[in-house]
Order: sequence, then structure tokens, then C-alpha cells
Amino acid sequence: MLTGLLKMKQVFETALYFGLGDLKSRYKRSSLGPLWLVFGTFIGVVGLGFVWGTLLKVDLKNFIPSLAVGLIIWQYLSASITESTNIYYRNVSVIKNYLVSLWLFPLQLFFKQIFYFLHNCIVLFAVFLYFDINPGFGWFYSFLGLVLVGANMLWLSVLIGFVATRFRDVEAFILAAMPLLFFISPVLFKPSSLGEYSYIIDFNPLSHFISLIRGPLLGNTPSLGLYVIIAISGVVGLLLSQCYLNRAGRRISYWV
Repeated sequence: MLTGLLKMKQVFETALYFGLGDLKSRYKRSSLGPLWLVFGTFIGVVGLGFVWGTLLKVDLKNFIPSLAVGLIIWQYLSASITESTNIYYRNVSVIKNYLVSLWLFPLQLFFKQIFYFLHNCIVLFAVFLYFDINPGFGWFYSFLGLVLVGANMLWLSVLIGFVATRFRDVEAFILAAMPLLFFISPVLFKPSSLGEYSYIIDFNPLSHFISLIRGPLLGNTPSLGLYVIIAISGVVGLLLSQCYLNRAGRRISYWV
């Protein structure tokens, strides 16, 4: 058991190193590096905020902060899901030539997207400062939500990565499905805006992830039940992923 823990520690540290390497490579020969993502997010928040705020005729002081948080979270979720489709396929040379843990690649993606998410939080802090919003203890609940969502995204990366490696059409399907999920996720609107059709949001798991992180920052802390359900989902998903890797991990070298 101790040997297993030491190996997991090494995988964790290696994934963190490669995740930082991805971030640093974005800065290489660039004045802003990943901060271009921040700039793009800022333009998106300002542009969509004023356009949709005007069309929906809502109070910008309430709408823009909600949009900013929702958009940043969506970018994190969307990038984590879409890039999961090729985490094994693009590392074919490593998988075939070296004996490495198959957790390495999902963890590398996990750290990479967390680093980008933290970069985008610059926009969030700027919006909150401009509109004089102080979530107070809501930061803690939001961070807790991010941890739980991150655990779920990690095991989803393993699942999506394996399925997409075995069936290459999965990548195209996910790329086509993400825009649809965006429009039925509470990013540009609040669930209450749908009136009697708000139940549609409940069938979209990404909407619950968004609520878990965004809600506390805007004074709408989700119920304890939602935290418990997503926590159980994360733990069970990670355990099942480990079991699946133990059983089917050897096949991946033939699929790639």
C-alpha cells in the first residue's frame, strides 16, 4: 500500500510539473501568454453583458457579475471536457514506449485547466471590485464547490478519454454537443428566467456544477444536499475510474 501511495505521489508531482509546463509554454515568446485568455474573457463578459443585458432588459449590476462567474466556470468545464477526448491519443508515443500511470494525462489536464481558471479569475475580481461585491464567507463555499467539481471533472476525463480513444467519433460528437449544452446551461440567464420550463436545467449536470461554484459568490448558496450528491459522485467516480484502469488499462496501447 505504501508503494502504491509513493507511486501516486510521483504521478501527482509529474502531472503538476507538466501542467505548469503547459502554462509556461503559453508565455514563451509572447508578451501576455495565457493572459490573452483573460483578455478574451474580459471582452466576452463586457460584450455579452451589455448586449444580453440590453436585450433581456435586466439590471446590469446583477447580470454582469453573474455572467462573468458563469462564463469563467463554463470555459473551465468546456475545455476540460473537450480536451479529454484526446488526452490518451495525443500521448500515443509515451503510452507505447514507457510504463506510465494512465492517471498522468487526466491529472495533467486537470492542473492545466485549473491554472487557466485561476488566470481568468482576474476578470472576476475586477468585476466584483467594479460593482462593489463582497461575497464574504461565500468564497469558502465557492472554493469547496470548485474542489468537488474538479474531482468530478477528473474522473470524467478518464472516462471520456478512454471512450474517445476507442471510438474516435466521440470527439466529434462532444465538440458538436458543447454549444447546445452552453445554451441550456445557466450562463447567460438564471434558471428562474425559464419560468415553467426551468426543469430543463435540472437534466443538465453542468448546470449544477455552475451553481455550486457561482451561487455562493452571489449570495445564493446551494443546498447541503447538492454538495453531498456531487461529493458522492466525485468519490464514487474516482474509485470506479481506478477499478476500470486496473482492468482495461492495458488495452489502451492497442487503441491508440
